[in-house]
Amino acid sequence: MSALPQLKDAGLSLDDRVAVLTFKRDDVRNALTSTDLTSDIVTTLSWANTSPDVSVLILTGDGSAFSAGGNIKTMGERSKAAPHLLQQGYKHGIQRIPLAMQDAEIPVIAAVNGPAIGAGFDLTNMCDIRIGSTNAQFGETFVNLGIIPGDGGAWFLQRLLGYQRAAELTLTGRIVKAEEAKALGILLEVTEPDALMSRAREIAGKIAQKPPLAVRYAKRLLKLAQTQPLAEHLDVCSSFQALCHKTDDHQEALTAFFEKRRGKFKGA
Repeated sequence: MSALPQLKDAGLSLDDRVAVLTFKRDDVRNALTSTDLTSDIVTTLSWANTSPDVSVLILTGDGSAFSAGGNIKTMGERSKAAPHLLQQGYKHGIQRIPLAMQDAEIPVIAAVNGPAIGAGFDLTNMCDIRIGSTNAQFGETFVNLGIIPGDGGAWFLQRLLGYQRAAELTLTGRIVKAEEAKALGILLEVTEPDALMSRAREIAGKIAQKPPLAVRYAKRLLKLAQTQPLAEHLDVCSSFQALCHKTDDHQEALTAFFEKRRGKFKGA
């Protein structure tokens, strides 16, 4: 099994091809700024991309919140810096997360245990699947503090919900509770708090049972389809499909289908 990377403010586990990254800074409601959580997320995604033992990654928070986003207590001090330093701080800080999430080769599931606010909300929207407990809340709340989504939130939110709904949430900064989040399409499912991780692991487990290379290629196609013209996308599909046809896992999947048994896949 691949060695787990060393993290500072998060815990990481790997079991049956499912990795779980748990934010461990409940003292600041798992804020992504003024902690090492941004680096921990980026490090974990880089490790997962290169680890043949990982098929799915679950993100969740330890404590009462998924993530409060920016640390408001230190925001005023940061604002004293010169504009060019603030810009560089975003580029080399929290903006590493959307770039790493967009480059993630494995599916990422957000198990939202509590409030996901500001950049915490945006992080959930960068994931492929979101499920939340009844304690989950969401808010694109930057405007309430006189700032804007500096982490690419406007890019992700309108692709998830459409322009009009994204505009309403961004410009009002209102909080959305779990059931409304499901109705809007932010959440796939809502669970009781004590059932959240078991349900997240159940969904992840179903993905992890599939041929690993096919899962990674399918994830890449889903991301590419967001920006590619159809003809270009179809060209990539044919290339990826040709690669999949030549894998041992494809032959095993065919054999398992005809033998009416579960496939034994090796990621090769």
